[in-house]
Formats: sequence, structure tokens, C-alpha cells
Amino acid sequence: GPSLAFKDVAMQFLGNAFAYELKRRGEVINILGATSGDTGSAAEYAMRGKENINVFMLSPQGRMSDFQRAQMYSLNEPNIFNIAVNGVFDDCQDLVKAVNANAEFKQKYSIGAVNSINWARVLAQSVYYFKAYFALNLTMGEVVDFSVPSGNFGDVFAGFLAKKMGLPIRHLIVATNENDVLDEFFKTGIYRPRPSADVAKTSSPSMDIGKASNFERYLFFMANGDFEQVKAWQEAISKGEAIDLKNSPYWDNVKNSQFLSAKSSHSDRLKTIEQVFNKYGEIIDPHTADGILAAQTYFKGEVPMICLETALAAKFAETVQEAIKQIPPRPEFFKGIEEKPQFVLNLENNVESLEMLIIEKLKI
Repeated sequence: GPSLAFKDVAMQFLGNAFAYELKRRGEVINILGATSGDTGSAAEYAMRGKENINVFMLSPQGRMSDFQRAQMYSLNEPNIFNIAVNGVFDDCQDLVKAVNANAEFKQKYSIGAVNSINWARVLAQSVYYFKAYFALNLTMGEVVDFSVPSGNFGDVFAGFLAKKMGLPIRHLIVATNENDVLDEFFKTGIYRPRPSADVAKTSSPSMDIGKASNFERYLFFMANGDFEQVKAWQEAISKGEAIDLKNSPYWDNVKNSQFLSAKSSHSDRLKTIEQVFNKYGEIIDPHTADGILAAQTYFKGEVPMICLETALAAKFAETVQEAIKQIPPRPEFFKGIEEKPQFVLNLENNVESLEMLIIEKLKI
């Protein structure tokens, strides 16, 4: 897709669906999103130039690769506003949720979502699993495993939905980096959100997340649809408290969901990128390396293992070059993008400041 990431497929669908429906209704939407690297550029490239749509995209200052940053900030479009927040991705995501929780402000300024907070995005991503399954020309009904690089739990949750729809998936393997909140949960049953200060800056930055927003949806299924239980869990999580499902009536549901997990380090990523390149001649990005390492951890040969790829390696050239001693190729359109002028607004981690900025820009 146009931003060289897996999120383009769902985001291009969402952008066109928004444009079609807004025109039909004669309405405007002001999209407020948060990105750890790839969602932002995928959303902006899907929404740029579209009538009746403005995009306010929050990103963590200094936490993305040079390419990711340039890809977003070099867009000089009247309907795109890049906002660098003094904090980490979770701070950006919390700001988005805080604005969405302000019902009066949300209605008055037509605030909408494009992150995996948006249900349509997650639903669209479930298509990947069907597409991958059919591509293998398996006997219909034959089971497969999927390994999925995971930060915000949206893509792998889309796989869980595909399984619920009847796709014969056995295990969904959650591949994390050093920010291992999800790995810890699936291994111990304890979900312990990380405070912003404890979110490590890694070489797979799109997964540098200490609190996965889509996990709430998974918890809803684990609680058999008991929304009061989910509410209680979420209230604890929002306070930074851990929740324990292992010593709860719902642990059997977690086990029966057949999720597995693994975590990787920077050296693991370098070795995996090098290994894949030497064996197959393919250059993969560091997030995909996390996924492949997790797949190798659990692959026993009895069923096919499918690894979902995150992005083109060119988006993370520095890490790839460290691993294989060469710069990954990039499409002509993106050559020299880091040298282009960048358009970005800086913001303190404060919801009132964000709301004032939105109001100010919508008056232009």
C-alpha cells in the first residue's frame, strides 16, 4: 500500500468508506488518532485530499524511525495535522480516549476514530487471515497457526475474530518485543499495564506499547460477555493496576482461546533478519522478525505456520543495515524523504491543550 505497511489494506477501505458515507450524509468528520509509527502514515495516506475529512494524528516525540517520521511529517496537506506529543504512544492513545470520552466536545467537533479503536478497521483486518489461508491451497478445514507481531493487540485480535467466524485457526501466537505486557499475560494470566516511563524504546518501535487498547475486546469474550466484569477490569487497568485472570473463573476461557506468546530482544531481531536474508534472500523489517522468531519458538511441523508481515524493511533501514550490512531498497517515491521539509505541531501531554489545538485549526 501507499505507506508500505500492512495497515494500508484496512485503512484504504476505511478512508473510502468514510468519504462515501460522509458525502451521502452531507457531514464532516475530524479524525483523531494516535500512532506508534505505522497507523499514522497509513491513515494520512488514506485520507489525504478527501473532502469532508480532517486528520489530527498524535505521535510520540522521538519514538519513531526517521523514515516513519518523515513519511508522516513531510505531508503538506490542508486536511492533515501531525502532532508530536511529549510522551510515549500510550500517552497519545490516552489523549485520544480522553477526547472521545468528552461527549459534548466529540459531538460539537465531529470527532471520529481511525485507530484500531475503530471497529471497522479491526473487522477489515480479519480479511488478512482468510486471504493467507486460501493462498496455501490447503484441504478445506485443515488447521493452521498464525504468528502475529503485536503491540496494540488489534491485528491478532482480528485473527481471533476470523477464528470465531469459522476459519480453522489453532494457535494465534502473540509476538512482542521488550515491551512484554501481552507475553506476560499469556504466560502468567496476569495483565500488568506498564506506566509510560517503563515503556522501552526499541528497534521495533510500532510495538512499543505498555497498554494494549484492543485487549478490552478480548476480555469481553473471556468474560462471556459480562460487561460489568470487563468494566471492573478496565477501571483497574486505567489506574495502572494489574488484573489476574489465572485465579478467576475465566482462566479456562483464556486457555481455550489457544493464544501463545513470545518476546524478542534487539539481538534476536538482528539474528532473525540475517537468518531470513541468508536462507531466503528476503529482507524483513524488525517487527516481522519478532513474529518469525515467535513462530520458530512454537513451530513443530505438524501444521502450517503463517507469519504476518508488518511493513517494508525500508521503513527501518538502520536496524536492517545493522543486521545484514546493506540498506534495504525503497520505492522511488520515497527516496530522499528524510530531507523533505516537515510539518508538525508540538504538544504537551495534556488533553485541554489538545482540544484547544483542534478548535484553533478547525477555525482556519
